[in-house]
Amino acid sequence: MHESGPSDSGVASSPAVPGAEDPPTGRAAGPAMPLIVVLLVGVLAVSALLAIGLGAAAVPPGETLRFLWAALTGGSITADDVTAYQIIWQVRTPRVLLAVLVGAGLSVVGVAIQAMVRNALADPFVLGVSSGASAGAVLVSATGALTVLGIYAVSGGAFLGALLVSALVYLASRGAGGLTPLRLVLTGVAMAFGFQAVMSLIVYFVPDGESTSTVLFWSMGGFGAATWGALPVVAVVTVVTVVALRRFARSLDVLALGDETSVSLGVDTVRLRKGLFVLTSLATGAMVAVSGAIGFVGLVMPHLVRLWVGAAHVRVLTIAPLTGAIFMVWADLVARTLVAPRELPLGVITALVGVPVFVVLLRRSYLFGGR
Repeated sequence: MHESGPSDSGVASSPAVPGAEDPPTGRAAGPAMPLIVVLLVGVLAVSALLAIGLGAAAVPPGETLRFLWAALTGGSITADDVTAYQIIWQVRTPRVLLAVLVGAGLSVVGVAIQAMVRNALADPFVLGVSSGASAGAVLVSATGALTVLGIYAVSGGAFLGALLVSALVYLASRGAGGLTPLRLVLTGVAMAFGFQAVMSLIVYFVPDGESTSTVLFWSMGGFGAATWGALPVVAVVTVVTVVALRRFARSLDVLALGDETSVSLGVDTVRLRKGLFVLTSLATGAMVAVSGAIGFVGLVMPHLVRLWVGAAHVRVLTIAPLTGAIFMVWADLVARTLVAPRELPLGVITALVGVPVFVVLLRRSYLFGGR
């Protein structure tokens, strides 16, 4: 990606999206950003601590902190605490941290994709990445391929499937004028239906219980398979994505105004959209490979954040990762405790929350900053 430099004043003086009511300075009215960030970081820390301690075997916050401190510092625990310690450190902590990373990643990718395709209904899965990942995971599960990857074979298949569908969407939607928003969305939707059909065929011809459960997991998402080994890659992907997108926040402001306006302000929309497509596809593929397709987080969170802090992307991309992480931690906690000892698919919880919220936003005539 290359930001071909409209001046700060030229970009900041334009609203980030059509109909946004930002002040002439380009900064949204509302609470100071440092105060919001500190508040959200505190809420996230408390939420993570509570989520690590709560579950079928509840552990008080004080004990949870003691176990975490012992794990981080190499401290000792008594023999009576071994079971509780293992539940806290080996099972729940990587799960909660993965929820934080995926929630943050999906939220910022949702922000970028909505600006890239200028569509309020766009989310990280609008380009068909989730369907490709699900088909890849089911194929590996049904055929036993990629055994060289061991326990990460299914995740590897999901990531390869996501890359495949991203490449197909790019090749099919590329035209003389580059990647146009409408062509990207339509091609992504078509590919999503196509790979869902492929996944159904695999399940039909290999009708075993494992393939069916794999389809359910990759369609609805969850963090039940979270391990410490899965965290480093997702952490790197999420951090790189957030940093890279914030680097191009002003260009995203202009891109949301339309290609003609963007070009007149000096933004190379072809290169920018191409770079955004590659970055968001890789990030989405990496997250889907460890969590399955979790809907509505990347769709709703960007809209809620814009209502709170304004439409300028430098602010939205600062707050969206934190709000997405907090929401995902609590959604996962509800999914694994609401009907314990059984665990609900995480996508069920996010949909039950996301659908009413999105309907309320529509009723308020809010649609990506306009009517």
